[in-house]
Amino acid sequence: MKIIADAFGGDNAPLAVLEGCRMAADKLPGVTIVLAGERERILECARKSEISLDGMEILDAPRVFEMDFDPVSILRENKDTSMGAGLRALADKEADAFLSAGSTGALLVGATLIVKRIRGVRRAAIGAVLPTAKKPFLLLDAGANSECTPEMLENFALLGSIYSARVLGVEKPRVALANIGEEANKGDSLRQETYARLKENRSIHFIGNIEARELPQGACDIAVTDGFTGNMLLKLYEGMGKMMKGNLEALFKRNVFSYLGAAMVLPGLKALKKQMDYKEYGGAPLLGINGVVIKAHGSSNATAIYHAVRQAEQCVKSDMTETIKTNLMKRSEP
Repeated sequence: MKIIADAFGGDNAPLAVLEGCRMAADKLPGVTIVLAGERERILECARKSEISLDGMEILDAPRVFEMDFDPVSILRENKDTSMGAGLRALADKEADAFLSAGSTGALLVGATLIVKRIRGVRRAAIGAVLPTAKKPFLLLDAGANSECTPEMLENFALLGSIYSARVLGVEKPRVALANIGEEANKGDSLRQETYARLKENRSIHFIGNIEARELPQGACDIAVTDGFTGNMLLKLYEGMGKMMKGNLEALFKRNVFSYLGAAMVLPGLKALKKQMDYKEYGGAPLLGINGVVIKAHGSSNATAIYHAVRQAEQCVKSDMTETIKTNLMKRSEP
């Protein structure tokens, strides 16, 4: 199995990408990592940081797709960037998956128009896995489509149901529509029309509207919303996690007695920290694309990159793309 990593995507690239890919190469037998980017810069970074590239390959790409570039430019003037070259290699079946912590817009455009969408999918969606008090849930769309139609949200619910059941192993995943209230008549026209569609769709297990405060309690397996709202929820979730972590650390560092208290609950604190850490989930798949494409967090460190590679491996092993194709075809049959 070959997985391409955009060596120059993200705030901490290329060092964090190389470190994370080294971890993946060591821990994931049968996976070959391909680093997309300028060969000499990759080799120089590895040499300076004493990172072995043994067992890894380099897909030479002379340029970097900067965050302020027009996303559509990845199709022509920026097709020779690390992201552009990686997506084309995936489209040409030279690898099994591609991941990047770079520009979300460019990755979405490139994946949609280079790798292409699965037939029957109106728009690809970012599916972010987030922790709860019980078990993780899937949020989609988490930022790919700011403006959506009821048809698109219904499609996201279907994609999420297939992914949750077949890849995440959730039996009969519960689909909820993120809204400002639980009643069917709550929200704007988008939410009301989507509610009516989801209620009538027998291919999903729709449980109704869900308020944001219920998400951390594990009240659903899939939360469906437009990309604008989804990205706001995602960022708020991450911010609250950081605040809680910081407050706990400050609390236990207050004095010698609090240090002693911290020592007594340290195992539980470590488990909680791991449970609430987005880096443990690595990245978010672009659901609906005709190939495995993973969007890693822009501020990903080495651990997050490793888990993004691991997530890509799981998607490939579960045959995610073909599974979605097959299930979409079955569910569209009368």
